[in-house]
Amino acid sequence: MSFFPKISFHCEVEEYLTKVFRNNELISALGIQEAESKYQSLLSHLSHPPGFTTVRVNTHLVSVKHVKKLLFEEIQKQFKGLRVPVLEHPKLQDILLIPVIGPRQDLKKHATEVIVGAQCGYAVLRGAHVYVPGIISTSRFMKAGDLVSVYSDVEGKCKRGAKEFEGVKVFLGNGISELSRGEIFSSSGPLNGMGIRMTEPVYLSPSFDNVLPSHLFLQNLPSVVVSHILNPQPGDRILDMCAAPGGKTTHLAALMHDQ
Repeated sequence: MSFFPKISFHCEVEEYLTKVFRNNELISALGIQEAESKYQSLLSHLSHPPGFTTVRVNTHLVSVKHVKKLLFEEIQKQFKGLRVPVLEHPKLQDILLIPVIGPRQDLKKHATEVIVGAQCGYAVLRGAHVYVPGIISTSRFMKAGDLVSVYSDVEGKCKRGAKEFEGVKVFLGNGISELSRGEIFSSSGPLNGMGIRMTEPVYLSPSFDNVLPSHLFLQNLPSVVVSHILNPQPGDRILDMCAAPGGKTTHLAALMHDQ
């Protein structure tokens, strides 16, 4: 059984995927069972974080080999001696891959709960800590320093400031509260900064907060592939029509040797 509940889509997304995976041509070629199996496999993969964390090296400034060594040392510090490899991509020479460990199903859940929004939950699954703006709800008497279990409100039905939530929620792991409930939901205005420091995430993935910021860029693999396919040359004029926060733009600049 999957660790997470089956993923669901908006109607227009469901209709699009149905046309792709359940169309007559595919069913004729593979059969109904095989076509449906491929669709269900997609849903299973989309309900989990990627098997690898992908980082792009700024090869204009530093070598991949040097960054690989530094990153390996940093990950060992974060994972407290657990030896997780840092791998070079076999075809993309500026990409390093870190295997994601999980889901860990032996974690003990704590009585004090913190509910976060879905977007925050995605980030936690990828190795982030929980920052205050992502927190929707906490248990009634949560104090700074408490051991807490963090859950994602996958359907967006938890009310901000609620003292308990019985809706559909996904366990993301355990952490330590940096603030009390009163501080998080203070009437004096919204807070920033870290709210929960994750100590036992369900998926063990390194945090890249201030890790080699001038050398690395945390970037999904498809976004990296785009720039390599374009194959930009020094002096080319390129219009990036999806330029935020600038991952592909800076990648293009590196591939063009900053020219």
